[in-house]
Amino acid sequence: MSTLDDRLAALDAELRPLPGVLVAFSGGVDSGVVLAAAVRVLGADRVVAATAVSPSLPASERDEASGFAGSLGVRHELPRTDELSRAGYRANAGDRCAFCKAELVDVLAPLAARLGIVDVVTGTNADDLRAGFRPGIRAAAERGAWAPLARAGMTKDDVRAAARRWELPLADKPAAACLASRIAYGVPVTAEGLARVERAEGALRDALTGAGLPVRDLRVRDLGGDVARVEVDAVLVAAVADGIDLAAAVPGFARVELDPRGFRSGSMNELLPDPVRYR
Repeated sequence: MSTLDDRLAALDAELRPLPGVLVAFSGGVDSGVVLAAAVRVLGADRVVAATAVSPSLPASERDEASGFAGSLGVRHELPRTDELSRAGYRANAGDRCAFCKAELVDVLAPLAARLGIVDVVTGTNADDLRAGFRPGIRAAAERGAWAPLARAGMTKDDVRAAARRWELPLADKPAAACLASRIAYGVPVTAEGLARVERAEGALRDALTGAGLPVRDLRVRDLGGDVARVEVDAVLVAAVADGIDLAAAVPGFARVELDPRGFRSGSMNELLPDPVRYR
């Protein structure tokens, strides 16, 4: 059975032959480890980080991404993407992520070419490939982007273990999917809707911290019709239910409910009547 050392060696072997690489860096731990690994193997001067800027990226994530890239000494590009120009993205069916990733790679590939770089890589890990619901992965691959972590067999646990070993500041960073992932499938995605979710999550996080309930994972899910569902760490659900006026703490929605099951990554997929068709 392979060890973390074996899988890190496999990751090095994927990256070492490259004359240069552009990393699609979302600011999260997966793409952050890819970026750090590339710097360790190739050197900072042969690596470029690119963080797409759009209404679906919270401003705080953009700032943190810039700080991390700067700490590694790599060039950090902030190209603008326009997912909202794609009808399939706005329609927000179960394949929304495919349109998002198509837009991302369609922007990053020409950027890489202008910089004389052939390879565009993402932070997709081996667990993502097994998850069974990742329409964006196929869209990125169809456009030539590839995933060093997945090729090396690195799971999410491996990624976090590597980040801790390398003492990366994002080693324990919570998952931070794009803002569109908060909007229920079938509810059209708009710039205003994305901004409303961002404001709501920021206000609720501040309210919980002020009440002595620092939260790790938090989502405000837009269910449509001005109804929001709040997900927080499972251990905090009872305290939030008893001590927080969600209607006051979550601006922009007429009705706010608390999910008793707590935070679950990808919980919106549970509402799809036929998720298999989007795999």
